[in-house]
Amino acid sequence: MDTWSAAVVAAHRGSERPAVIDGERTVTGARLLDAAGAAVRWIEALGLPPGAPLPALVTTNAETFALLLAGAATGHPLAPLGPKLTVPELVAPLRDLGGQVFLHEPAFAGTAGAAARATRARAVPVPVFAGGGEPDRLAAPGPESVGVYLHTGGTTGAPKRVPLTQQVLARRSAVLSGLARFDEPDAVFATGSPVHHIGGLGNVLVALSAGATVVATRSFGVGWWRGLKALGVTHALLVPSMIEMLLADGALDAVGLRTLVYGASPIDPGTLRRVLEVLPGVRMVNLFGQTEGSPITCLTPSDHLRALNGRPDLLRSVGRPVPGLDLRVADPDETGAGELLVRAGHLSLPGPDGWLRTGDLGRVDDEGYVYLAGRTNDRIVRGGENVYPLEVEHVLQSHPSIASAGVVGVPDRRLGQTIAAFLVPSGELPPAAELHAFTRARLAGFKVPAFWYEVPALPHTGAGKLLRRQLGVWHADPAHAKKPII
Repeated sequence: MDTWSAAVVAAHRGSERPAVIDGERTVTGARLLDAAGAAVRWIEALGLPPGAPLPALVTTNAETFALLLAGAATGHPLAPLGPKLTVPELVAPLRDLGGQVFLHEPAFAGTAGAAARATRARAVPVPVFAGGGEPDRLAAPGPESVGVYLHTGGTTGAPKRVPLTQQVLARRSAVLSGLARFDEPDAVFATGSPVHHIGGLGNVLVALSAGATVVATRSFGVGWWRGLKALGVTHALLVPSMIEMLLADGALDAVGLRTLVYGASPIDPGTLRRVLEVLPGVRMVNLFGQTEGSPITCLTPSDHLRALNGRPDLLRSVGRPVPGLDLRVADPDETGAGELLVRAGHLSLPGPDGWLRTGDLGRVDDEGYVYLAGRTNDRIVRGGENVYPLEVEHVLQSHPSIASAGVVGVPDRRLGQTIAAFLVPSGELPPAAELHAFTRARLAGFKVPAFWYEVPALPHTGAGKLLRRQLGVWHADPAHAKKPII
């Protein structure tokens, strides 16, 4: 199929197989297309100018999927925003979208109303769509038309709008279906990632176009996970922290998974071993990408098995480029690290030369595995030497008393920058001298932090990205709840 919408219509036209399991409600493929037809008429009644997007505070459910199909069909692409954002945080993307309406589920009426007033938009609740309409209208959008808008995480500034065209979505679906096997005839997919993130929505869109059943999810929790067994879930996407939580609760094997996709951060070798002990035979897939381009690389099920059998270092990588993707390292330094540039038909917002500048720093080994070194704006230049925070964090997190670590460059009058490390303990942290010696035994001296802090938790975005900028604020603010390690 040339377009995502056409693939969804082809997969679900006349189908009595569940397309969405939404709480007590099961929506068949045929009923989903009927609901999308009703959503087309509803959107057209809003009287919006041509091409106006539909910003929305929504979650993963049947109404959202109907809006996705209908928005694409009417030329008013859905633009889901984060329901946890504050009103000031919502104002910038709303103004950027030029939204005359702000759609919302009932639970978010207060936030949507306040944000709409601040931008002179109209807050409009999303109804339950009864049905009606013609599937052929839903399949009509052309390859270059925008199917949906997403926004970047905004870790280094204001979130950026990213258009995902029908052609890009169709090509993403082809790549991801092959990697995660969403195209298995009885696949049932659930994710703990929200619909306004590429990890959540991106995989849901693939599952829908492959004809898989999608389980509606409003929030992750152990209880939610245990409830997936009765729904026959076969495929799931989690982040490593969710996997750790389920393992600690003895709940991971409550669901008979065939494929477990994860992303946002690496998985510990010990954690991987425990996953395969409780879910023998599960296909583990690690995807690396970003809103502008996903997936970029993949650590495949065979890579995970190889990691368990003598190559644990592979788990520090994000795998190799996905099929059909070209990757090169721009301006590598003496360690081989530089900005990753990628090119493929399923990526959005490439430059004039066809290459997408990812903003991620990394190196590629002789076998093609990609190892990240951080973001281009994360790189620390200490006395003229380049330091990559991820490398230091990986070393610190190998210490038995450290659960997680965040490293950031901080101003230094003599060196320009030096390094501060923020540590979340898993036990009693040793003194700074011992931490210094531990790190120095594994890294060059210029990579060893000068400042050490104990913190109860690290700051992350809703997508699970570490907010290094916030670490810099913490270092500079004596009032912040951090404990210097001496």
